[in-house]
Amino acid sequence: MLETFRYGPIVISRDYTKTYEAVGVKKSPLILLVFVLIGGLLGGVLGEILRVMAPQGAIQAIFSSNFNPGISPPLTIDLVLIKLTFGLILKVNLLSLLGMFLGIYLYKNV
Repeated sequence: MLETFRYGPIVISRDYTKTYEAVGVKKSPLILLVFVLIGGLLGGVLGEILRVMAPQGAIQAIFSSNFNPGISPPLTIDLVLIKLTFGLILKVNLLSLLGMFLGIYLYKNV
């Protein structure tokens, strides 16, 4: 006999004792991407707040430094009828990296 339970199926044996089976959750790469993006965004916002609020000195220097990978200047393709411009720049600071790593950690352990 098999009943359903919130955390997985309940298996009732012949002697009518209930045992719970662990059900593994399938983790998709899309969920990992969401965790990394949210962690990076929250870390970036916190880094910007600390950059503005911190007094002049070493702490502000750490939080004001950014790494900007991307396409600069933007790539432009002129096809007479239409003109396409592609550009992407990421603004990465120390706390956004820590937030991304925290997102990966939470994804693996939750």
